[in-house]
Amino acid sequence: MRTDKVLLVFKKDWLEVRRNWQILAPILLVPLIFCVLLPSMILLIPDSSSSSSEVGALIRILPDAVRGEMAGFNDNQIIAYLMLTFIFMPFFLLIPAMASSVIASDSFAGEKERKTIEGLLATPLTDAELMVGKMLVAFIPSMLVTLISFVIYSAIVDVLGLPLFGRFVLPTLNWVLVIFLLAPAVAIAGIAITVIVSSRVKGFREAQQLSVLIIVPIMGLVVGQAFGILLLVPEVIIILFVIFVIIDAIILRIGLGMFEREEILSRIR
Repeated sequence: MRTDKVLLVFKKDWLEVRRNWQILAPILLVPLIFCVLLPSMILLIPDSSSSSSEVGALIRILPDAVRGEMAGFNDNQIIAYLMLTFIFMPFFLLIPAMASSVIASDSFAGEKERKTIEGLLATPLTDAELMVGKMLVAFIPSMLVTLISFVIYSAIVDVLGLPLFGRFVLPTLNWVLVIFLLAPAVAIAGIAITVIVSSRVKGFREAQQLSVLIIVPIMGLVVGQAFGILLLVPEVIIILFVIFVIIDAIILRIGLGMFEREEILSRIR
């Protein structure tokens, strides 16, 4: 695989992404909601409606390490702390998944709508170079957005939460593992699936609609975290990371095997 050819594909697609607000809008909107609006609402409009029994039942399902972090907290502090540092954590996996899938949906499907796919497939690039170049243009921006969102979220939680908690509460080990291990693995899986889908459909909209399915397992993690069924503690995060790495390798192999230029061309003629 020639790195310079991969970078050519990356640069070409990145120019298209930068000019397309249909792609940029959801990439910017989702982080705005998760890293600015939600934490600000929780910290500026505290909820005191939960009873001590409800809080106690919630605490009992948590690992000892998490309970230790909340030693000395009252009910309001506990609820806010759990929401901001624990329950919201899997929501951040939606940022790389959604951002990468939106960009990747434009990879081949967007080329078809712009009538440039035939010229692209006629270039002397290998299938692997095309796939890797298009995956990079989705992976790098989506991870940058994720990292920037995490920094902004941590700053808002720490600054606005200082009067409530009396200390900075982010980042924690769990958050660092989710952002730097699990998020990239999830993004790669979503990108690989979306690139395969978008090479088979006729337009950007179709590819984007099908790529929404990537969010389903992430919502499972959200529900599991909220109800204490599958808690994202370090051991679980590392296990999920290994699982996603295996899935990524399988999907990438399948994707390269399914990529056939003649079949793609036949779908747009």
